[in-house]
Amino acid sequence: MSNNWIKWATKLNAINNKIEQIDEESLSSLGQFTLPQILLRQAEKLGSDRIALREKAYGIWQTYNWRDYFRYAKLVGMGLFALGLKRGENIGLILENHPEWLFAELGAQSVGGVVLPLFTSSAAKELVKVLNSVEAAYIFAQDQKQVDKLLAYREDLPHTKCVIYTDPTGMRTYRDNPWLISFSQLLDLGEELDNEQLELFNKELWEGDPDDIALMLMTSGTTGEPKLAMLSHSNFTDIASRWIKTAPIGIGDNWISMTPTAWIIDQMWGVGITLCGGLIINFPETFETAVEDFREIGPTVIITSSRFWEDLASIIRIKINNSGFIKRRLYNLSQDIGREIVDLESEKKRISARLKALRWLSTLIVSRPLLDRIGCLNFRVAYTGGHPISPDVMRFFRANGLNLKQCYGMTETCGMFQVQPDEEVNPETVGKPLPGTEIKITEDQEVLVRSKSNFVGYYQDPDATAGALKDGWFYTGDTAYLDDDGRLYITGRKQDIMQTREGDAFSPDFIETRLKFSPYIKEAVIWGEGKNYLTAFVNIDFGNVGNWAKNRKIPYTNYTDLSQQQAVEGLIRGEVAEVNNQLPNPMKLVKIILLYKLLDADDGELTRTGKVRRKFVFGQYKDLIDAMYSEKTELSIKCEMPHRDGTVRAIETTVRILTV
Repeated sequence: MSNNWIKWATKLNAINNKIEQIDEESLSSLGQFTLPQILLRQAEKLGSDRIALREKAYGIWQTYNWRDYFRYAKLVGMGLFALGLKRGENIGLILENHPEWLFAELGAQSVGGVVLPLFTSSAAKELVKVLNSVEAAYIFAQDQKQVDKLLAYREDLPHTKCVIYTDPTGMRTYRDNPWLISFSQLLDLGEELDNEQLELFNKELWEGDPDDIALMLMTSGTTGEPKLAMLSHSNFTDIASRWIKTAPIGIGDNWISMTPTAWIIDQMWGVGITLCGGLIINFPETFETAVEDFREIGPTVIITSSRFWEDLASIIRIKINNSGFIKRRLYNLSQDIGREIVDLESEKKRISARLKALRWLSTLIVSRPLLDRIGCLNFRVAYTGGHPISPDVMRFFRANGLNLKQCYGMTETCGMFQVQPDEEVNPETVGKPLPGTEIKITEDQEVLVRSKSNFVGYYQDPDATAGALKDGWFYTGDTAYLDDDGRLYITGRKQDIMQTREGDAFSPDFIETRLKFSPYIKEAVIWGEGKNYLTAFVNIDFGNVGNWAKNRKIPYTNYTDLSQQQAVEGLIRGEVAEVNNQLPNPMKLVKIILLYKLLDADDGELTRTGKVRRKFVFGQYKDLIDAMYSEKTELSIKCEMPHRDGTVRAIETTVRILTV
């Protein structure tokens, strides 16, 4: 462990003596066990006196202690064994953020199953394609909606022996289907087998090896077809131990599960850090009630996507703008003070006593009440990852007193291996590597990473594995550079770095993240490869722009209509012009188009984690892109837009090409 990290971790522990650390012996031994074996050890150590999981349902928090957690996982494992699961078989999980996800995942792993978590938002064909690629023997489905997707393609799933649904709501008429059983029936099968063969589970549990494949996750697929990354138990225990050593977290701390279970973020924390570190996992009732649920449980740590923070910043800024003069004035003064301190801290400059006093006063009057209002007052630390976040968003929250840090990692690295240490948080960087992680920058500026948490390989794709893993180094496909202090600056995906006709290189991500700081811009996609100037597609934020239009009595019917209103075009043109003022001349946007529809994962335009699939969007909207590099000022659009319910809506509109 580097001296800087040791110093930082020690200081954190000294500052907050409420943190109950896992003992060093237990921490150093994690790599000797599988995840279900660690669950057994935690159940024995933390027992029934400590809460392991907490879920809000129908307005009431339900709790599970560590013995409950282990018992349910054990019954799932025995139930699958009773159904005929063989060691090494693959199991699909189409589950949302509920305790059943963890019971199913760790239960399957306890008897040698390999799990494949999938996004519940995926279309049926998408699910079936991936499940067939791994010959999934069993599938856990969340509810009737997910079961219906599978039943529609029953004949196309020849390898699947059984589907287990966790939510029985609406499933009464499905009970006679021999292909389906309920989660409670699975538990009954497990209990019956466990009573008959008392030593069977112990035998199966301890046959597991730390180097066995624990699960597979789909990569994002932003630059091509998604691949299945295989991750071992030791990958998870390694990344978990490094976070536990350095992050301000301890036994009994509250972590909140918000990102999809098929994303590496929730896997890294849900079955890695929280399990190994003895933290409490909290499941909000819904994503929409998450902020209210924050206030009730007071979580100490959160890690979620950049989009969450972008959306939250937009909500706060809109509400402040709609508040009274005195509140706006106080808030703006507090922001000015906070931003000045954030900039001084990032540059490692001295903060005057006067500024510290002003910060204390603004925190008391503005920041603390605001953080309490959004449920973030008790956060010891908050992390963002998965996609570059605008430095403006980072400054915004840090100026408001939230200890928000940017992380960097990938599915193939078993999550986030790079994080900003306290007192070294520069909003432009992703900080420094965790202890035990080596970073190297190649001549063409690609980031290479080597650690024990690097993935095993891509499922049934040796060529892709050989191209990505060389001599223990994982080739990330991202470009970056290191500053004099060893902090990493990500400039974008290697395949996405573009050059104008004049030879000026630019990163689309760099501009897009700054555009999305606007509360009125939901998504932006930059173009300009080989061209004389840069252009962009912009998706408006329907809610915020809709409220803006209503306040000005501007009538509209739907997203398409609102996006093409001339007043809205003027609003967005102004927001883009503000960003242009912050950019060097070669990176300034010259023309934009407000897209007539939101980019959507169901249409293949976004990944399931919300990242833009640039090549696909380019092919889909090439006529619009070409129009921005012509003399045209508008373009007529006639197309059909499919809906999730199978219906199709015809769109006929005129898109104007706006000069910034």
